[in-house]
Formats: sequence, C-alpha cells, structure tokens
Amino acid sequence: MTMTSEASASSVLERRLSPIVERYRGRKGITIPLLADLQQEMGFIAPEAVDYFSREMDIPAAEMFGVATFYAMFRLQPRGKHTVRLCRGTACHVQGSARIGEQIQRHLSVEDGGTTGDGLFTLQYVACLGCCSLAPVMMVDDEVYGLLSPEKAVDVLESVRRASSGDGAPK
Repeated sequence: MTMTSEASASSVLERRLSPIVERYRGRKGITIPLLADLQQEMGFIAPEAVDYFSREMDIPAAEMFGVATFYAMFRLQPRGKHTVRLCRGTACHVQGSARIGEQIQRHLSVEDGGTTGDGLFTLQYVACLGCCSLAPVMMVDDEVYGLLSPEKAVDVLESVRRASSGDGAPK
C-alpha cells in the first residue's frame, strides 16, 4: 500500500469510527461497550480500529485485545457470508458429530471459529442447538439440517455454495 492509500484508508476508518469515539470520550469502564459498538460497525474487532481507539481514548491496545479475546461474543476475524454451527452436544456427539466436524474442516480447509479463504463460511462448534431428535445436527445461517452424515453435511455446504454463486438453491 502506498503512503497515499494508507492515509486514505486511515481517514476512512477515522470517519467511520469517530462517532463511536465521541459517544464514549471521557467515560470510564467503557471497554466492553466500545468493543461491542466497534464489532457492530465493522463486523469484527479489526486491529487497525483497536489501534485508533487506543490513541483516541487512551486505552492500551493490549487491554482491549485482552477483553476481546476473553469474551466469546467478540470476533477477531470477519465472519463469513454463511455461519455454519455444528452441534457438539451429547446426543449429537454420540451420533457422530466429531466425524462430521472433521469432514467439514477438511472440506472447507478451516478450523473451528475460522472463516474460509473465500469469505463464504465461518465454522462454529456449539454446545447444543436444541434439536436432539435430529442428531447429529448443524445449522447454516437459520436453516437446521439434521440426521447428518459427514457426506450429507458436505452436500449441504456445497448446495449453499451453489446457491451463493447463483447456480441453484439449497436443498
């Protein structure tokens, strides 16, 4: 990036985030709501935004990153277009969700909590989706897919991929 484009990106970031800074300037104990507003604005906790807040609010960046990494509600990476939640609850575990998770990770080349390189999927393992009678189960966005096998889970993801590229609707 050239100096001009860096300055331009910094200026865009400042314009985008300055209303948040003004909302919290001079207040104490604001790290969590500040980070929540940042995530709401950008979709995740971006390092350059933390650096900007650190300078503007006189809060050490390490403190903000400490809070952001402690609480599960904060994301340090952009979320994919589609969120895949794989249940790891007891019923799903007994029915093979670990094998399904391994297959999904191989297929998408992503770990739990990660986002695919193309930005299409974010994978999250969750404690329970409350659909035990459909075990093993996963959700893609707001759709529930149950009675899965590793192969069926991959088929669902490929169907979502095709629908996202305009080549067909999910099953």
